Amino acid sequence: MTTQGSQKPGALEGVRVLDLTRILAGPSATQILGDYGADIIKIEKPGQGDDTRGWGPPFVQDAAGQDTSESSYYLSANRNKRSLALDFTKPEGLAVLKKLLASCDVLFENFKAGTLEKYGLGYEQLRAEFPRLVYCSLTGFGHTGPYRERAGYDFLIQGMGGIMSLTGPADGMPYKIGVAKSDLICGLYALSAILAALYSREKTGQGQFIDVALLDTQVAALSNAGQYYLTSGNVTPRMGNAHPTIVPYEVFEAADGYIILAVGNDRQFRDFCDVAGRIDLADDARFTANKSRVKNRDILLPVLREIIAQKSQDWWMQALEKRAVPCGPVNTLDKVFADPQVEARGMVTDMTHALAAAPVRLIANPVKFSGTPVSYRRAPPPLGADTDDVLKAELGLGDDEISTLRQQGVVS
Repeated sequence: MTTQGSQKPGALEGVRVLDLTRILAGPSATQILGDYGADIIKIEKPGQGDDTRGWGPPFVQDAAGQDTSESSYYLSANRNKRSLALDFTKPEGLAVLKKLLASCDVLFENFKAGTLEKYGLGYEQLRAEFPRLVYCSLTGFGHTGPYRERAGYDFLIQGMGGIMSLTGPADGMPYKIGVAKSDLICGLYALSAILAALYSREKTGQGQFIDVALLDTQVAALSNAGQYYLTSGNVTPRMGNAHPTIVPYEVFEAADGYIILAVGNDRQFRDFCDVAGRIDLADDARFTANKSRVKNRDILLPVLREIIAQKSQDWWMQALEKRAVPCGPVNTLDKVFADPQVEARGMVTDMTHALAAAPVRLIANPVKFSGTPVSYRRAPPPLGADTDDVLKAELGLGDDEISTLRQQGVVS
């Protein structure tokens, strides 16, 4: 477990991001930029904020044991940010936002295509004044094509992008993935594009526009399954936990729970058979090679299920690990966070939160740098927690000016 505290400068120290994103895809990316040392100024609508603040229960609890306004969903993607509650749809708020842009390296937004142009905040409207600005626009369907004006949501994209056609039982209803993976994948593509654009700017002195879409990145993330179709012309089948081109590579029920057996080559299959006391299966011409096992999976798998059901999870994992045959448990989340490897890798961090009675536990960043380590400087902020700080320290506004903006409903 890691804890909040001072650290060495991050790799992106000195980079400032104006974050106009909300929900998950954009915030997950800006959280990582913040973890790497960037200064993230999260712009939120006064009195409302990021929709995910209310996506609970569970919520952070205060000293009296009462729910606060901060949901666990919001906590998952908003650390290392400052919250500025600003209504940029009003002229006074727009003026504040454009002043902030003068000191920012990146503008990252996830409004529908064309929305920010209404306020003079489109890339083409800003590029002359801010030529070094890296402008990332994350949308459901991109800035071109017949769907460009549609709103995109992870669940819809999982369906449209094909991943649901591959997920779920072979003879049943398609299932979505249990985590909003289309959002998270898109956020990671956006993150890598921003870093590439910042590197390009170091060489050219020029910023650029990045158009990244949920549907595009979900299609890209079909990876080998999508290539299966492009190569063969055959629609990749939905196979539940099975693999279309590797056998055995799926979930099996042991005597006391489920295990995953992921045999990736013929040597591993032979060693599994030896451990199981069934070397005859490895010598059977129908099963010796993976190509033959795929062809004869309906014959082989019932036999393997009967064999594996006779021993416990631990017995199989210990015996197969000694032979370097990939095998592991299907863990519930309590077991994930109690796993000694997960603990050893510091995959939970505790951070002091302004509204919480006790430090909040957050999933840590998984990347380990040798010279510019990830830092945990700020817990996910309450709405508008940093409004005064940003307006005073960054823009030099006085108390009277800030009070006027509050009276106008521009900030909160």
